Amino acid sequence: MSTVPSRPTESFDASRAGNAVLGRSVLVKGQILSREDLTIDGEVEGTIEMQEHRLTIGQNGKVRASVKAREVIVLGTLHGNVETGDRIDIRKEAKLVGDIRTARIVIEDGAYFKGNVDIVRAEVPKPAATTMPAATTSTSGPRPQTPATNSPAVTPLSTGPAMAAGAGEIKR
Repeated sequence: MSTVPSRPTESFDASRAGNAVLGRSVLVKGQILSREDLTIDGEVEGTIEMQEHRLTIGQNGKVRASVKAREVIVLGTLHGNVETGDRIDIRKEAKLVGDIRTARIVIEDGAYFKGNVDIVRAEVPKPAATTMPAATTSTSGPRPQTPATNSPAVTPLSTGPAMAAGAGEIKR
């Protein structure tokens, strides 16, 4: 019977956790590209790109970098421009100096922020929005009929599957 505990291997599984950590004593100079959530409690200078994941700058974290992430949570210090796809959260003890481009922002009371904020909205695809009213308009009322059967002189308002279905309903 073995007395070697299996707990250490079970307590940390990076692939299962999906969260990388840069500790207090780590200094990174350069570019960070991450495909998982990242927590920085050390120092980073350069650029950070993780557009589908969350970046957390811990209380001891000091970052001098431009940041692109899905979500950013700042508990420490960040000097640089930030672009998020979803939101940025600047906590009460945090310090952020730089411009922000985001869809949502939270700045807690007591946080320090100096820079510009650009709030962006997710745009609705325009082709889908304009196609529906045209299809509805083309089949909503009676069309002028020529004495002959469907003459080429009648021009449909829209084309495609919606028009084909609408044309079938108008025939008498």
